[in-house]
Amino acid sequence: MSGKGLQWALLTELERNVVAHRPGLDLEALRVLTLVADLGSISAAARAEQISQPSASKRIQVLERQLGLELLDRRTRGARLTDHGRLVTGWCRVVVEATDALATGSQALSAQAAERLSIGASQTIAEYLAPSWLGEFRRRRGKPPVHLRVANSQGVIAALRAREIELGFVETPTIPRDLTSRQIAADRLVLVVAPGHPLARRRRPVSRDELATMQLASREDGSGTRDTLHVAVGQTMAPPAVELDSNAAVKVLVSSGSYPAVISELAVAGELRDGRLVEVSLGDVDLSRSLNAVWRRGVRLRSAAGHFLLTASRIPGPP
Repeated sequence: MSGKGLQWALLTELERNVVAHRPGLDLEALRVLTLVADLGSISAAARAEQISQPSASKRIQVLERQLGLELLDRRTRGARLTDHGRLVTGWCRVVVEATDALATGSQALSAQAAERLSIGASQTIAEYLAPSWLGEFRRRRGKPPVHLRVANSQGVIAALRAREIELGFVETPTIPRDLTSRQIAADRLVLVVAPGHPLARRRRPVSRDELATMQLASREDGSGTRDTLHVAVGQTMAPPAVELDSNAAVKVLVSSGSYPAVISELAVAGELRDGRLVEVSLGDVDLSRSLNAVWRRGVRLRSAAGHFLLTASRIPGPP
């Protein structure tokens, strides 16, 4: 048989044996075999691996039994590879080098991930609560930098599912079943108008039915504020008069006197204090809500994410 034919025959035989015995193959045995080839003896390979010579010999013997091939010619002095042994060693070297590359690359990726904590927060939380959390977290020595993604509640949930962030903070009252949640703060939505708006002079509270038909300046679909309002009213609401994608834009429009809005008390606390906006009393509508931390169900938070969650739970919101 030609040399090339012998090589293919050996490869076929090796593949057959490897497939049959794949669960028992020992990566360390493959590594010892490559060291024997490089260093010329089992004792030298054992010293390189920091194991005893009998242990190294045992690993080679087990590998030979698994593959059904004689890899070392033990009739000679030292450790001389057989023809089979030389071919197998070449393939072992590929496996060992690939495994080392996998381990090194994975460690590098893990180190990079540990250097930064990626979180997401819905807009109200990001604007009025997260700054205090970030400041306190940064003051703790040894904590990694935090990358904060700001989106509405549905955007934060989507980023969690896509594994783009590790921990999220949302305002929506409906938490999907594939996420774990924990309440970290409480909030209340309020109906606000400009001081010159007719509702500012109203003495009687606005009822649920009136609120459902009111033309409002509203946050966009998918925001926690809008979801909370719809759940609280419990019936079909009139389409928004204007739909805006930020609390700031809603406040500007309301301040102009054009429309009322239902918005987080956190977002308008300053405007209510100095009289730029007026809260309109609500009758039979409860607009209190929980602000929740969320993460993927079944996933254990890394140490940094766990510490950030603890920080967020301990620091109260602004008065």
